[in-house]
Amino acid sequence: MMNSLLFPMELSVKMVIIVAVGVFLASFVDGIAGGGGIISVPTYFLAGLPSHLALGTNKLSSCLGTTVSTARFIRSGYVDWKLGIPSILLALFGSHLGTRLQLALDERYLKYLLLFVLPVVAFVILKQHSLPEERGEISPSKQMIIVLSASLIVGAYDGFYGPGTGTFLILIFCNLAKLDLRTASGNVKLVNLASNIGALFTSLMNGKVFLVLGLIGAVFSIAGHYIGSGLAIKDGSKIVRPVILTVLVLLAIKVISELV
Repeated sequence: MMNSLLFPMELSVKMVIIVAVGVFLASFVDGIAGGGGIISVPTYFLAGLPSHLALGTNKLSSCLGTTVSTARFIRSGYVDWKLGIPSILLALFGSHLGTRLQLALDERYLKYLLLFVLPVVAFVILKQHSLPEERGEISPSKQMIIVLSASLIVGAYDGFYGPGTGTFLILIFCNLAKLDLRTASGNVKLVNLASNIGALFTSLMNGKVFLVLGLIGAVFSIAGHYIGSGLAIKDGSKIVRPVILTVLVLLAIKVISELV
């Protein structure tokens, strides 16, 4: 079992170069505004990995990289732990269910749903001149319900498919839960890390992770997340909003190209 996880297929120099470049770019974007899976998942496909192995290996490198950006937000004080702790548990559970579903079903069904969701999300972000730098008015109970529901549902999406997870969470946390951008970003990192761990564990148990390639990718993921999260903490909505728009466009292109 361990040997098949270490080398489920032959490792080549070309494969390593593709993963190093693609995962670094993906993690840089992910550290700023989430959505790095839009780049990293196709990177593993381009490297020659089959579908389930690519998704599982991506979770390994993404999980280790997200740990770094999450730590930067925690150290800077941009995490609401009252919301964060229960959302971690629900994201873990949702991601586990989503990954089990992914291993059993055709992800094509979810892609059709995304074609309807993406234009709505793009309209919302375009309508805003900036994402909120201050918290909005909302009752604590309503805020808790929104954050926990999003953690469960988007966590399940992350386990099933993944790309755009952090972007969707930031928009929900800012616009519906009324968190300021930096705290929303910090809590998104917690949820995203938890959903990555849940999906990774399930993929490992099913032998769908290329451990050696995933650990190589993790080195570049850590670097990208460290640089990207630093920019997000420093510049706020000035850099996050345009990156979110770019992520949405790339995700739309990816979904349409896969369905054509």
